[in-house]
Amino acid sequence: METHISCLFPEILAIIFSYLDIKDKGRVAQVCAAWRDASYHKSVWRGVEAKLHLRRANPSLFPSLQTRGIKKVQILSLRRSLSYVIQGMPHIESLNLCGCFNLTDNGLGHAFVQDIPSLRVLNLSLCKQITDSSLGRIAQYLKNLEVLELGGCSNITNTGLLLIAWGLHRLRSLNLRSCRHVSDVGIGHLSGMTRSAAEGCLSLEKLTLQDCQKLTDLSLKHVSKGLNKLKVLNLSFCGGISDAGMIHLSHMTHLCSLNLRSCDNISDTGIMHLAMGSLQLSGLDVSFCDKIGDQSLAYIAQGLYQLKSLSLCSCHISDDGINRMVRQMHELKTLNIGQCVRITDKGLELIADNLTQLTEIDLYGCTRITKRGLERITQLPCLKVLNLGLWQMTESERVRSRGSGKQTL
Repeated sequence: METHISCLFPEILAIIFSYLDIKDKGRVAQVCAAWRDASYHKSVWRGVEAKLHLRRANPSLFPSLQTRGIKKVQILSLRRSLSYVIQGMPHIESLNLCGCFNLTDNGLGHAFVQDIPSLRVLNLSLCKQITDSSLGRIAQYLKNLEVLELGGCSNITNTGLLLIAWGLHRLRSLNLRSCRHVSDVGIGHLSGMTRSAAEGCLSLEKLTLQDCQKLTDLSLKHVSKGLNKLKVLNLSFCGGISDAGMIHLSHMTHLCSLNLRSCDNISDTGIMHLAMGSLQLSGLDVSFCDKIGDQSLAYIAQGLYQLKSLSLCSCHISDDGINRMVRQMHELKTLNIGQCVRITDKGLELIADNLTQLTEIDLYGCTRITKRGLERITQLPCLKVLNLGLWQMTESERVRSRGSGKQTL
């Protein structure tokens, strides 16, 4: 007796279909009624985000999504009212409106008119017409929100952050990239420094303040005092913070990742402050900080030796700095030293001899290294990615080049 795939139980078909990509999940539903029914099982679509162009009315769209248990939606283009989505998916958990340039406060206000307790993630990045008015609606009706993306929403002000601090106490992640009007006062609101007006977002674990040019060291003082659960802090391109601000951050024991890329006023002294504190950082990025030199590497070796990822691109470091650092950095897996033009083959040999756990290294623009140094680096036992320019050497290429005795550059 022959066994055909059509004889399988629907539950077994659903398990098989769950491994398909999204397009193929849709295609199997068109094969026959049995496959359609199996493909609509909620386990097939678990975790899938529907990507939609809202251009014209489609009465079957949202009932179909709900039948399949889809609760995450990304709107690729918005030519209908946002309330159309909210009404059609009352149990929505994630709403991504990134890049919906035509979304206005009025449109968002018509959509958020009552509590939506299921919504946990809202992405409004690059929705440039959104202002503090919308944040008032969000704070009022999305009390269970855990992730809020506002990157590029350049009309947001400190008043908007006060509203967030008042209403979104469960927030875990907040992105304020390039919110140019945000200042120390707004960060104070988030950190609970104005308890008479707002409790603050004291459960924040990730805060992105990239390119918020009005921030100073006072913001870091607020963060260190109020946001004790913070794990990830991105301060890249914040030109107003300085070495003194690092003193405030140096005792944030839960902080795992700190991004100081292109913070022009951070120098070796700032790294000294970080290293002398009680930090347990696993990731540090000080790329393009012109005042970072070899002394910083000595401080890192003394107090930040538990780092797993370190980015020093375009910093004024040399082989001497590498020598002072590598013997203590036993856990380092990712090292980015691209455009560090003082690094030579000697530095690569020190790296190869000591950083045996490295899986990834960036050497783009290191003009003083030669084939000899690269040969040593490619012998690292765990190395998977070697970036030398516009391409990357993968692990398989490294193995092939080692076997043939040639290096692919």
